Amino acid sequence: MVDQANKQVYPSVPADRQFRRSEENIEDSGPLIPDHVLKRKKRIKLAIYISAFVVFEIMIITVFAVVVMKARTPKVRLGTDVTFQNFETGTQARPSFDLSFTAQVRVKNTNFGPYKFDSTNATFMYQGVAVGQVTIPKHTAGMRSTKKVTVTVHVNSNALPSTTKLGSELGAGVLTLNSHAKLKGKVVFMLVMKKKKSAEMNCTMTVDSSTKAVKSMIC
Repeated sequence: MVDQANKQVYPSVPADRQFRRSEENIEDSGPLIPDHVLKRKKRIKLAIYISAFVVFEIMIITVFAVVVMKARTPKVRLGTDVTFQNFETGTQARPSFDLSFTAQVRVKNTNFGPYKFDSTNATFMYQGVAVGQVTIPKHTAGMRSTKKVTVTVHVNSNALPSTTKLGSELGAGVLTLNSHAKLKGKVVFMLVMKKKKSAEMNCTMTVDSSTKAVKSMIC
């Protein structure tokens, strides 16, 4: 009798409310997605990641090809550090010259690869007439560097006609010489790719006959 008195009576829950709670629990836990749908979503994400990576790689390769692998024309010029070993000039009445000097031919290579050029000749002229010639030997200008090649030049007025303005120039104390050379070579990228490039030198050197030194050099 005592046990029955101590027992508590709980109110019963209607069956429809129990069903609604079960439905609410299912909704709270989220909808169930079939395995094949999940796999399909994973494949789509993977395809998106791969596509983005491929596009990124294409952009990198394009920038590399445009900026790094682009072959630029090297620049060739005659340096101003000219040293005369022989310097003989005539007068305004009897104009002539006979000069020997050493100079530097500078090949500036701005490429991301060495520039290998063949041997060639540099011609020195006075008013369009060749008065001397020197050989520029075969060399290599390193990546983004300047190659300095020392040459010894001998020029004279033996081949000049009498109609030139040499007398007037010597009377003014100057002598103007032009130099021209064309280098033919290849720019080498990554030890494999080779692109042909030619470079030209066109310089005008003005010499002061009184000081026996280069007054100006324009290339």
